[in-house]
Amino acid sequence: MTVEHVCGIAVRNPVIVEVSRHYGLTVATCEPADPQSKGGSENTVKIAKADLVPTDHNLREEYVDFVALERACEQFMAEVNTRPHRITRRPPVEMLADEHEHLHRPPRMPHTMCFGQTRKVNWQSLISVGGAQYSVPHTLIDERVWARVDDQELIVVHLDALAGPREVARHQLTTPGRPAISDEHYPPRPAGALERKPRARSAEEREFLALGDAAEAWLIKAAAVGAQRVRRKMAEAVDLAKLHGTADVNRALRTCADAGRFADGDLAAILTHQQQTGELILFPAPEERSLQRSTRSWEGFGR
Repeated sequence: MTVEHVCGIAVRNPVIVEVSRHYGLTVATCEPADPQSKGGSENTVKIAKADLVPTDHNLREEYVDFVALERACEQFMAEVNTRPHRITRRPPVEMLADEHEHLHRPPRMPHTMCFGQTRKVNWQSLISVGGAQYSVPHTLIDERVWARVDDQELIVVHLDALAGPREVARHQLTTPGRPAISDEHYPPRPAGALERKPRARSAEEREFLALGDAAEAWLIKAAAVGAQRVRRKMAEAVDLAKLHGTADVNRALRTCADAGRFADGDLAAILTHQQQTGELILFPAPEERSLQRSTRSWEGFGR
């Protein structure tokens, strides 16, 4: 509250003065060891220590976190504020309702002092507090946020001009060199090479992919084995679909993809066979029936 005392006059902290001006309050500076001027505040601390802080007398257990302490405070206030006061003979909640009629409404936006220190979010969606790095949502890159330490946690708040303050991140305190990163603060990563889905970039490609899931499967496997003249075969599939229907061509494309048949004329041949005889499942020729030259001639090499 005060920076120093000069000739018995307290020099107030300028931040406290700014906060009091924001909320429309009057700050009264009390003298040390003067119960006449601040006995009410000291008595509140005494009650909190006796009834809320775990001691050998009240047999309270240790709080697991600060949230549990806040919950205990709310429960304690709900219990004592409904009892009639021994002086006024009225419960404090009733007197507070009467006082509300004479109090001004607090400002809609709270003072930023309660949010902690300001930090700017860098391009990696990180802020630095005490030399350690913490992640925040990527949508706040280049924005200003407020960070404060609450027990063993770092709480990050963003102040929106319309929606007001909102908590955007909460991390356990860490040390420099060990950044606290939350995956949900970053956008989904693009699919890798093995998970990439075909995306049409021209009218011809869009027309081919519109044939169905089998068209995507055929394209992925044809590209993986290095099939030749892929675009021409895609156009051929579109033309066959116009003549024989999308369902039959889609089924033939699925068979070609499963069997590894990507040569010229394979799609038309399989389509004709399926239309004449029904379903046909083809598989690649086994090694013993392959037309590829074997390595038998190398068996005696080096002996």
